[in-house]
Amino acid sequence: MSFIDVQNAFMAHIRNPEREAAPSNLEDRRLEVYRELFFNNIEGFVSSAFPVLKSLYAESDWQALVRQFFVEHDCKSPYFLEISQEFLYFLQFEYEPQVTDRGFMLELAHYEWSELDVAVYQSSNDYIGISDIEQQPLYFKDTARNLCYQYPVHQISEDFQPQQPSDQPHYFVIYRDEEEEVAFLSSNAMTAMLLQVVEQTPGIMLRDLIEQVHQQLPQFSFEQLYVGAQQTLSAFTGLGIIASKN
Repeated sequence: MSFIDVQNAFMAHIRNPEREAAPSNLEDRRLEVYRELFFNNIEGFVSSAFPVLKSLYAESDWQALVRQFFVEHDCKSPYFLEISQEFLYFLQFEYEPQVTDRGFMLELAHYEWSELDVAVYQSSNDYIGISDIEQQPLYFKDTARNLCYQYPVHQISEDFQPQQPSDQPHYFVIYRDEEEEVAFLSSNAMTAMLLQVVEQTPGIMLRDLIEQVHQQLPQFSFEQLYVGAQQTLSAFTGLGIIASKN
């Protein structure tokens, strides 16, 4: 057996010791150290990124879920900080929900991951403040996230686990404030639309922004939308959600 074959056999066993035999020349006592070390590291990163989600599972069910991720998912990133993103991808595209899973699992996982994503995101840091919102190009900062969910993910806990989606969507903005702390802001459909246009059209001017929104909401006058957007975006500049660039 070549060294590469030994490595592959070793890793296959570490990931799934119940199904993959260990290389014959390695002591099980030593292998146990690696089995625990690798899995515990993965489980620790996942648990710290999704504390509310974890709290909704019995410990054995949570361990089984993380073990399935550890065994089945082929991580694309070598960075520990991106394990949570890999776990979210696994839940979204590879995992078959079980009876122990809640209907809001994916939305809650995305909400919790977004908090971590905002906390560790490496900003371009080329933003400047806005002194005249009518004359400066508008940017949705890369340390903010404009989110919408069908479940009230911000309220979910062991004591509150909704069985059905809400009648109306829930809108949120997660962002880093001036102290580099993660903050949360409840939003609404109109605000979410404004932010979406700014995010999708970096550098847009206020008047052009209102023209796009007016096309989607013709029941409002241009002047009504202009005044409302000016007030909302001005407030968001002070929160570090909207900025400009030279």
